[in-house]
Amino acid sequence: MKAGIALTETCYEMYHRQSTGLAPEYARFNKGGAGGDIQVPGDAPHYILRPETVESFFILHQLTKDEKYVEWGWEVFNAIERHCKTEVGFGGIRDVRNVNAKPDNRMESFFLAETMKYLYLLFDEESESKVNVLTTHVFNTEAHPMRRIDLF
Repeated sequence: MKAGIALTETCYEMYHRQSTGLAPEYARFNKGGAGGDIQVPGDAPHYILRPETVESFFILHQLTKDEKYVEWGWEVFNAIERHCKTEVGFGGIRDVRNVNAKPDNRMESFFLAETMKYLYLLFDEESESKVNVLTTHVFNTEAHPMRRIDLF
């Protein structure tokens, strides 16, 4: 659990430290290195609406009930709205360091199926998701909830 929390905090920082509030595809970590400990490599400044970090926020909120994960999700959601929204959908951006970057003309299918679904579940105050849905459901790789069947 400690490792999962620490890894999720690192993922959050990858978003939080960029001027757009969006994370690069990957980062380099330099302990005490010039330019900070999280650096965006030249071949990875893009953001393509991936769900993994907000999925981690949802799961850790379910397990710990710590509201910081909801706050972090809200920060990411607002960054997506601000930098990725178009007239007809959402697109990734090519450089998370550039607040003037325009969204790409494509939306990955996993964005609505996973990223937005996990954000919805994280923010939903009214449903079972606030009662630990992980005790009754399993989410498949596309974030579809399936009721658990206990065989033993």
